[in-house]
Amino acid sequence: MRTHTPTCTFAILLIVLIASALTQAQTGAPAPAFLGDSLVGKDSFEAYCATCHGADARGNGPVASALKRTPPDLTILASRNRDVFPRDRVSAVLTGAGRTVSAHGTTEMPIWGPLFRAFESDARVRVRIDNLVNYLETVQSRPGHTGESGAALFRTYCASCHGGDGRGAGPLTTQLRRQPPSLTSFAVRNAGVFPSERVRRIIDGRDIAAHGSFEMPVWGDAFKRSREGLSEAAVAARIDAIVRYLDSIQERATF
Repeated sequence: MRTHTPTCTFAILLIVLIASALTQAQTGAPAPAFLGDSLVGKDSFEAYCATCHGADARGNGPVASALKRTPPDLTILASRNRDVFPRDRVSAVLTGAGRTVSAHGTTEMPIWGPLFRAFESDARVRVRIDNLVNYLETVQSRPGHTGESGAALFRTYCASCHGGDGRGAGPLTTQLRRQPPSLTSFAVRNAGVFPSERVRRIIDGRDIAAHGSFEMPVWGDAFKRSREGLSEAAVAARIDAIVRYLDSIQERATF
């Protein structure tokens, strides 16, 4: 039975961080700090998970072939759990809660909870892991639903104005009369709480009398009248997926 000493565990973290930095260097992206300032779920995934699980979370990261076990596809967690994303179980795996060394088995995945806590406060670690779990929920493949994740829907319908990172710098901004707002600061402007219901109503747009001349489409109508002919339930599911994705990319106050 294999055990993980502290030295071995930190060595794993160093290997993952170095591999992440090399991967980002190859793509021209700036390498993150040892533990980056960003607590956005997508940023944490790219920095600490994508080297093994792949940028698309399907288990095909650049170091996957060097591991003894193939990293699992993280996009099918919901489909393997009766189409319900197992949030508590995913969080427990990340933090190591209830996972003793003897039960760790031969998995090569670090237990991120104690590793993160070695470098930042407990409060930041909780936010980081919560946002990471939120992000993983947005990349789930859900056969029988729209077949699209919140991230994919955002890229298709929102990124042209709000930018791929949601910060308002999309390629169409020069054609608009008003600069699209950053969608990553809802929580910061709302005492650290993501206002999911208000965001849902803004995206839907059908019951907002003050919509006025704002250039954002009324997506509730747009989705319903799309060529797919979506039902009200399907429209709601699509908007809910986008809301969950936006929750996962929120900037949070640092501690």
